[in-house]
Amino acid sequence: MGERLKGRVAVVTGGARGIGEGTVRRFVEEGASVIISDLQAEAGEALARELCAAARFIRTDVTREEDVAAAVDLAVREFGRLDCMINNAGIVGAIGSIKDTSVKAWDATIAVLLRGVFLGMKHAARVMIPQQSGSIVSLASTAGVMGGLGPHAYTAAKHAVVGLTKSVASELGQHHIRVNAVAPGNIVTPLTADVVTGDPANYGVTEEAIRVMSPLGIAGFPIDIANALLYFASDEARYVTGHTLVVDAGQTTGATPSMFHLMDAGIIREAGRRDL
Repeated sequence: MGERLKGRVAVVTGGARGIGEGTVRRFVEEGASVIISDLQAEAGEALARELCAAARFIRTDVTREEDVAAAVDLAVREFGRLDCMINNAGIVGAIGSIKDTSVKAWDATIAVLLRGVFLGMKHAARVMIPQQSGSIVSLASTAGVMGGLGPHAYTAAKHAVVGLTKSVASELGQHHIRVNAVAPGNIVTPLTADVVTGDPANYGVTEEAIRVMSPLGIAGFPIDIANALLYFASDEARYVTGHTLVVDAGQTTGATPSMFHLMDAGIIREAGRRDL
């Protein structure tokens, strides 16, 4: 086990599966204590049991302020402080043509992908400002840095995450709090597998589909994003704030229209909200 986060305490929203789970495991490997914050209670509780004293689980709907506040409070109550807030929870959300997108689907998507990040930043700041230290890292997306790589609501929300990251970084720097974002490209996760194959467990076909699209000829996995998040959480990024790090095998060197724009409008099939 490493020591890059020795003695640090983190909250990871959407921490039960996918990128969130990979991040929880990576942080614990580097010495952190972690609050696993997710709607998926069974998976979250199982992960917490596996990691023993290093982790706790709390059921969290990131669209509800009281839930996000409770996750932050649990970190302080159980481990004494909060050093890193990872705003990871997300869904694909509303899909289809802009002319067919319903207001209900749009609002539900924005609530998870943008309000959830705002609430994570707000309640992390509540704890970090008095201690005059901390790192807040949010999951953006390649769809947050260019068009054509995701559904419209998802793209709008992820662009907003990039902007909010810069705005909040400009405020919290005076309190020695760094605020950054990571923008993943296509990553092999349950959510991506569901989009690509209709089966969140079909990693094989998903990996091959991502590999074919990758400029590097390789697929991305949660560990690739977890390592980027680890950098921002650690002292190695002590001089970095307001930055969005794109981790996409060069995908954003060029883009083609998203498959999502050709799909029927609505909310994509999901067995509960899955992390990105």
